[in-house]
Amino acid sequence: MSEKLDLPIRPRRNRKTPAIRGLVRETVLTPADLIYPLFLHEDAEDTDIASMPGCQRYGLEGLVREVGEASAVGVKAVVLFPKIEDSLKSPKGEECYNPDGLVPRAIRAIKSAHPEVAVITDVALDPYNSDGHDGIVVADEKSGDLRILNDETVAVLCRQALCHAEAGADIVAPSDMMDGRVGAIREALDEAGHEGVSILSYTAKYASAYYGPFRGALDSAPKAGDKKTYQMDPANWREALREAELDVAEGADMLMVKPAGPYLDIIRAIREEVDLPIAAYQVSGEYLMIKAAAADGWIDEEKVMMESLIGIKRAGADMILTYFAKRAARLLRAE
Repeated sequence: MSEKLDLPIRPRRNRKTPAIRGLVRETVLTPADLIYPLFLHEDAEDTDIASMPGCQRYGLEGLVREVGEASAVGVKAVVLFPKIEDSLKSPKGEECYNPDGLVPRAIRAIKSAHPEVAVITDVALDPYNSDGHDGIVVADEKSGDLRILNDETVAVLCRQALCHAEAGADIVAPSDMMDGRVGAIREALDEAGHEGVSILSYTAKYASAYYGPFRGALDSAPKAGDKKTYQMDPANWREALREAELDVAEGADMLMVKPAGPYLDIIRAIREEVDLPIAAYQVSGEYLMIKAAAADGWIDEEKVMMESLIGIKRAGADMILTYFAKRAARLLRAE
């Protein structure tokens, strides 16, 4: 029997050298695809985050410096997450629309020093809410069960989005998952003359166990109950398409899936249904699993980091929020 196979089609021909593999590569990741989530606090000193090795909470000076370093390697978008002092938290989260609050001051500082960087802000009440929820909490008079007030929360979110827009935010990103908030925020921004401020909607934000390290970073875990009445059931995908349809109709400019890695099918499903740009958030639990496995020597951290990002991009994401943004960008520029 001849050892030579009669094969007119040999896919390996397209893999035989780095140059050829580069020519036929279907998915390309660049620094411009990455959004860098950054934590900030009132302290002047930058501090390490115990639950997220390699990440820090920044004071304003450190924040501006970190944004500059990210911009220098091609990361031109950041999203801000504040750790709010307990003394400023309240049941209705009024601090979220304080024009002299931590986030507005951070926006102004970044835009002054690095005008080329797009500043995205998180619009939700959990960092400001003394209950630790994304919305206003009340107890049912009869059962005592907690309820999140949808419409009352949306009114506060509109004020928060306006506050960020007036400080110079380029994009506001409502992450609360209240019904109707995208349309209400769009209307509020337009009426106030902020037609140019974009909305990146957390369209399919799942009630995920992968958020634990993030909540430790911001001290924003719910004091009671959970977020399952407003964040999505991890078992559902058709519901994500319904949320996407509503967000498009209400005026969202971009849609987000969160988390990213465990929900690649959701990214793909939405990509096939809508024409808007899609973001995906590689969340703290995904980040920490890679860091922890690498720390124990089980995986190559850089290779797994890059493979995970390529997988998210391949699924259909146009942009990726990742704590690896600056490091990944450096590797991409070195290629």
